[in-house]
Amino acid sequence: MTKRWFILIMIPLVSTGLLIYLWQTDSAPVITYFPEDQEISFAEASTMLEMVSEKTRDSYEMIWVSKSVSERELYLRQDASLLFNNGRLLGIRSKWKENTDTIQMKEKMDGEDSNFFQAISIHHGEVHYPDDKIKSIHHMTSDQLYVIDSPNTTLESFKTPETDYEQEWSQLLDHTTEQQLLYHWKQLMRHFNIDEESYESVPLTNLYKYNTEPLPSFTQKQTNQIIGQLWEGIYRHYVMNVKNTENSSVNSYIPLVLFDKQHRHLIVLYEWNGQKERLIQQYPDFSQQKKTTNSPF
Repeated sequence: MTKRWFILIMIPLVSTGLLIYLWQTDSAPVITYFPEDQEISFAEASTMLEMVSEKTRDSYEMIWVSKSVSERELYLRQDASLLFNNGRLLGIRSKWKENTDTIQMKEKMDGEDSNFFQAISIHHGEVHYPDDKIKSIHHMTSDQLYVIDSPNTTLESFKTPETDYEQEWSQLLDHTTEQQLLYHWKQLMRHFNIDEESYESVPLTNLYKYNTEPLPSFTQKQTNQIIGQLWEGIYRHYVMNVKNTENSSVNSYIPLVLFDKQHRHLIVLYEWNGQKERLIQQYPDFSQQKKTTNSPF
């Protein structure tokens, strides 16, 4: 009898605990692309990397900031920022708020040795109108920082090289990072049997250029939709992986985005703790959208 009562008591407790767990793990919404809102934009958006101070002879402190402000409060504001160090993933931060215009993420972290840091952020907002009409806005920002920590010189940091000394170090760090990434990306392309010549390759950290530069054969408006839907996929399949492996080490490099030269689809290649992954997204049928827009019915 005692055992039976114990089971009857434990079933609702376990069920309640499971519901709480599922609610907590599903409480943060994913980034969802909706048709672009032409009436609202971001008043401010930025990503910043700065070295703050030298902590010890062998380490320093740096700051990583992502901030965006929409022109007015929106139903949902959501940002994600990704930080890489010499091509390797160092961290991902995401934040969301309802009925707000501002999202800010700020973090201090320790570093050591000479490094090339790169960060890219996606700033996103959902605009809700009457009759369940939803639109969205998004914008990308980025920053980079070279930190030179050499035993024979003073600690130094810069974003773009201005002296011969800085030029020498930036070329060294760029070359080291590039060689590591090229080796990694070629392994992924061989694994998935991808013809490199059929695609335009763009590292994830360089996507920000499509804020104002259209993809080949597409308008800027069409490019905005392709990139917006791309970030929806990246958030679901890459950013969310961090949440699922929060208490374990993560080994990953800058994902590579492959834009099909036939203008039909794109592929995102990345590796996560040794697991090779591929995300394929078909382009929207813009010809059909145009017919729908121009239709008198």
